[in-house]
Amino acid sequence: MITNIVVIEDETLAAERLIALVSEIDKKLIVKAQLDSVSTSVKWFLANPAPDLVFMDIQLADGLCFEIFDKTTVDSPVIFTTAYNEYALKAFKVNSIDYLLKPIDKEELQASIAKYRRINSSVSKAKPMAPELIKQVMQMIQNPYKSRFVIRLGEHIKTIHLDDIAFFYSNEKSTFIRTLAGRDYAMDISLDQLEVETDPGKYFRVSRKYFVALLSIKDIISYRGSRLKVVITGSEKDEILVSREKVTEFKKWLEG
Repeated sequence: MITNIVVIEDETLAAERLIALVSEIDKKLIVKAQLDSVSTSVKWFLANPAPDLVFMDIQLADGLCFEIFDKTTVDSPVIFTTAYNEYALKAFKVNSIDYLLKPIDKEELQASIAKYRRINSSVSKAKPMAPELIKQVMQMIQNPYKSRFVIRLGEHIKTIHLDDIAFFYSNEKSTFIRTLAGRDYAMDISLDQLEVETDPGKYFRVSRKYFVALLSIKDIISYRGSRLKVVITGSEKDEILVSREKVTEFKKWLEG
């Protein structure tokens, strides 16, 4: 069965590569249109029948692709192609078959197309993306990193601004905040998730146990075994070591 697709991508080389890969994977996938902006996409959807499938880049030349959903009805399932990380994309599932991180891998693309085939066999029409969902996703992409965290203290709730945090650490399968004032607070989140939700330019995971703030680093000392010891303001007694395998990456991070 012929499947009509639309590719929305503002990078010519990326669009050409995607189309070539799609053709290699399935000759029955026919590209009906190649669009490169929000404005041209809106005009196309208003003037043409909905395609069977859409490949859509998130960041287009004239704005985010979610503006397309806001300005017209997209009744087609979508596979997003994006350079954004998984965290931002977890905010929505409606109207989305899958997402692919650039540069697109042929095997991952093939898996996404197979997923579309499976879902399409049991779904007659995609649901339009809800306006409130569009707004939420756009806010997350434009401001992808947390600026504060909510901590529970018994029956009370406290907010801690990111700039007041010296480092995060794990202890006995729990995660804690150490503030610049030297206070510790338990969190309901893992260090792995914190790496995704905090600005990588300001925080670095020096080891499995510690995730430190750049502005809180007081000193860095050479340590045995080709490692480094990080001294944190207000927490000088803590032995925070940069893992051997992360030393090179850590030095690059310090350089910005």
